[in-house]
Amino acid sequence: MDASEIQVGTARLRPVLLAVVPDPQQLDRVEHELQQAFGTEFRVRGERTCADAQRVLDDCRDLGQRVAVALVDYALDEGPRAEVLTRLRSDHPDARRAMLVDWGSWADRDAARTILQSMAVGDISYYVLKPWINRDELFHRTVAEFVQEWSRSDPTNLREVVVVAERTSVRASQIRSLLTRNGIPHAFREKGSADAEDVLRYVDLVGFDRSNAEVLVWMAALDGKVLLDPTDVEVAEAWGVATTLPRDQRDFDLLVVGGGPSGLAAAVYGASEGLRTLVVERESLGGQAGSSSLIRNYLGFSRGIGGAELAQRGYQQAWVFGTYFLFMREVEQLKPGPDGVFTATIGGVGDVTARAVVLATGVSYRRLGVPDLEALTGAGVFYGASVSEAQGLTGLHAVVVGGGNSAGQAVLHLARYCEQVTLVVRGDDLGESMSSYLVETVGATGNIGVRLASEVVGGGGSPRLDHVVVRDRNGGAEETIRADGLFVMIGAEPRTAWLPDDVGRDRFGYVLAGADAASAGSWPLARAPYPYESTVPGLFAVGDVRCGSVKRVASAVGEGSVVVSQVHQLFKEPHG
Repeated sequence: MDASEIQVGTARLRPVLLAVVPDPQQLDRVEHELQQAFGTEFRVRGERTCADAQRVLDDCRDLGQRVAVALVDYALDEGPRAEVLTRLRSDHPDARRAMLVDWGSWADRDAARTILQSMAVGDISYYVLKPWINRDELFHRTVAEFVQEWSRSDPTNLREVVVVAERTSVRASQIRSLLTRNGIPHAFREKGSADAEDVLRYVDLVGFDRSNAEVLVWMAALDGKVLLDPTDVEVAEAWGVATTLPRDQRDFDLLVVGGGPSGLAAAVYGASEGLRTLVVERESLGGQAGSSSLIRNYLGFSRGIGGAELAQRGYQQAWVFGTYFLFMREVEQLKPGPDGVFTATIGGVGDVTARAVVLATGVSYRRLGVPDLEALTGAGVFYGASVSEAQGLTGLHAVVVGGGNSAGQAVLHLARYCEQVTLVVRGDDLGESMSSYLVETVGATGNIGVRLASEVVGGGGSPRLDHVVVRDRNGGAEETIRADGLFVMIGAEPRTAWLPDDVGRDRFGYVLAGADAASAGSWPLARAPYPYESTVPGLFAVGDVRCGSVKRVASAVGEGSVVVSQVHQLFKEPHG
């Protein structure tokens, strides 16, 4: 029996593609194009009125039939149109929603304003131009992108990797977070469910003894490989992620420490310009950005892009250009040599050399420091926007601590699944630390509550979190609220203590570079340091770890790309 032959779960009705268009001729064309491109795998439903569309949604809910994509015409009256979108959000949260508009609508400021507002409050993801010819491939491609996004998020679909465990398994949660942060497509199957039993029957058939395993990882896309209670390194290696280097491949032009946006950008530009480049990442791709469920304001991605997907695309680019990667490894020591060549000691691997080093290590999340909650880390308490937990909290209550953009994105993602989400913010004004579009969206989402001037001071549960204690910072009053998941995003700090003492840092540990490095008083050369060069010649700092950085994905990518030109300048020097 081949792994690809498994039918996971019981037979289900085909998922629905819904179009709501009042004009009968336009509706006929939309239905025809959807049927032509997607009719084999999806059930196409077209309705002229919002009332009929709501009846379809009610039927799908009652029958357990999934709604994959809904296209709602801008020409519909605003009130009924909003009701359909609300019903979609409440009863079919995984459905991708888009507004259908006529060609030329970009000249209509009211249409643009309506689309932007609908995106801001989470009613739609984007707009779709109505088809105007037979076999309208632009329409097909746009809808196909929505279908692909839905397929990736639908928990009932068979994925490339399947994790089977008890819902309360801490280790399963850690593995799912690892997979999510590294952009590895996967699904979770709870032990005892029909979907899980189908997988386990296959495992039994091929002869694995799973009787004592807490977590089973089934690599469905890799010939059905099975891992029982694997380590992080074993999961990564099974998927084909590099965690070691051959002995004869340890001399590089450029060593990049960190695989976030700035590190990946440095790798892409370095390798594409002929530099033998190595990236060492101790945890997962993407850094802090990789944990963001949706980055809406990154240039070129008008519908937004998930942080993990952005990181995965950067990784693929760098890999194609020839970059070497080491994951689940950490640079433990860095020594500059008299000839300008650095020696880096990598845990579990050994020494490598590089003519230049780019520090792109980003930052680490700050902890709450509440012992009862620290003891529940991974058992309902999560640091960072651990979006892999969202579906597991369907119908439950979640609390997010933090006031930055990543916290706002996490709250909105959790609100798609949770009955109630509470955002706890230390400050008095959410707009002080969060982008205005996120503030507006959070305020417009009905199942999100915001506690300003507040902090989480306690909590507990056994074996998982079930409540937290929130204190009003002004009056001191404390309140216990239900919390099935707590996501802590209260800022971060750089991990730079391992660097040599002569690497200049500010009082918070951020690396001095450029003009800051020059003014530190320890620069050893006659020339000035390059803009991203630290107090040690040939050692550069980019992204969040650099003192004075903007802490934005776009700026981190820009710094990672620009620093490569400075590396080339370094190599042109007499001893570079």
